[in-house]
This record gives sequence, C-alpha cells and structure tokens, in this order.
Amino acid sequence: MNAIKVLLFSAIAMISVTAWVLTHASEAPRSSDVPIPILVELFTSEGCSSCPPADALLSRLDRQPVAGAELVVLSEHVDYWNHLGWKDPYSSHFFSDRQSAYAERFGSLSVYTPQVVVDGANEFVGSNSGSANGAFVQALRAPKIPVHLSSISLERTNIVRAHVETGPLPDSFDLGEVEVYAVIALNHAESRVSNGENGGRTLAHTAVVKNFTKVGTLRKDQSFAQDVLLKVDARADANNLRLIALLQEPGQGRVVGATVELVWVRISWSGMFSEEVRVPGCPIRYRI
Repeated sequence: MNAIKVLLFSAIAMISVTAWVLTHASEAPRSSDVPIPILVELFTSEGCSSCPPADALLSRLDRQPVAGAELVVLSEHVDYWNHLGWKDPYSSHFFSDRQSAYAERFGSLSVYTPQVVVDGANEFVGSNSGSANGAFVQALRAPKIPVHLSSISLERTNIVRAHVETGPLPDSFDLGEVEVYAVIALNHAESRVSNGENGGRTLAHTAVVKNFTKVGTLRKDQSFAQDVLLKVDARADANNLRLIALLQEPGQGRVVGATVELVWVRISWSGMFSEEVRVPGCPIRYRI
C-alpha cells in the first residue's frame, strides 16, 4: 500500500512539475530568432459555396507551413448569407461590420466571401494560395511589437483568464497608440448543413472566433500589461479553445503584433478526486 501511495504522489508531482515547466517556459522572453507573427483573418460563411476551399486553406495555414512565420489564423463568420436558406451557427454581425470596415479602408465598393485579410494590410480571395504567399512575403518584412500571453486558465466553465503583456510602442512606428484585442476561438468546429448553397455537406472550420474584445490601448513609448477576463459559451470544451492577442492601429488599420496560445484547465489537488486534464501542445490526457 505504501508503495502504491508513493507511486501515486510521484505521478502527481510529475504532472504538476510538467504543468509548471510548460507555463513558465511560455513566460520566457522571446528571442530574436522567434518566428514573425502574421495575422490571417478569413471572412467566410457556411451559406457560401465558394467558402469551403478557403476554410480548407486556413486549416493548412494553421499547421504553420511558412518558414520564419507564426501564422495566427482567425475564421470570422459573417451573417449576410443567413437569409439565403441556411443560418450559419458561427456567424455574427460583428464580423460583417469588421469586414465592411476593411472594405472601406481598402477602397472596395462591396464585401465578398471568402476573403482573407493579412495583417490588416492586404486582402485577396480566401482560396487563392498564390496571393497568400505574396502577402506573407510582404508581412515578413514588416516590424512587429512583441505580444505575450501567460497565466491562461478556464474558470467557472465560462470565463477565460489571462495576462496580456507587450513590448513598448516605438517612435519608428509613427503611431500615437495602438489598440489591444483579446480573441477566443474554437480550435475546430463542424456543421452538417441542411439547406442553402452547401446543403447536404459537412463543413469543417479552424480557429472559429467566438469572442473578439478590445481590452486596452498601447501608447507611444509605453508597454502594456493587464489581466483580462473573457466570457465563453458555458458549453464550450476547454480542450477546444485558443486565445489570441493582437495589436492593431486605430480605425482597423495594420496589425503590428499578435500571438496565440491554447487554453487549458489548471491542476489542483485536495483529497481524493479524479480530474481529466489536457496539457497544451500534448495529445495525452492525464487522469489523476
């Protein structure tokens, strides 16, 4: 019995140490050889028959195929297709407005799906991989401000807590301030579409945005550090969430910094209980 107790508490200690190492390793300062973050926003809809190839391309980009880059992808489902036979369950008018603001900045007369916007600076048809490669080459040359997420946890089943921290906004950016956003997205989502242009198809999506919130402002020659609390659907699976932080010029201009981390449930121990835990970046589930 004593041997069993020793093994049990050794396993608990190993898991706790592993969680501590992963958390504090992510809190280490970024080195100069860290990939350059590039924000990739896909405006899409389950009611649009041209969108599934763009959804598939975003999924491939999420697997980080671009050397020297960290692609931070977002799937933003617009609502203006909802009246054509199928209401996209992931759609929001917020994303339609966000896309319209980009269209105004780019001098476009109308919006369309699928559309990709890279770093708030380039736009193209969302399924065009050639245009994506060209935009990434340009984005890799642009200077970025470091952004860091730490102390991420899911609390009370529907609150994500995190600490957002950035480097200073330098004079070279020629900006008085930039806006700081925190975004919660589903790693993966699926729908069986019964009507509309994609009727009869099962559609898969990556990084589906559920909460897009401005959490503060980074001002010239200053850094930003703040704890944030973000609501998420109480039915959301903690194993299927990611948290993104990004820096964007006011007026929905260029994106000058971004990062992404998985959300995970903290381990605690008080007496005899069993808790299933997913460690970020590791497919193994630990039961203690």
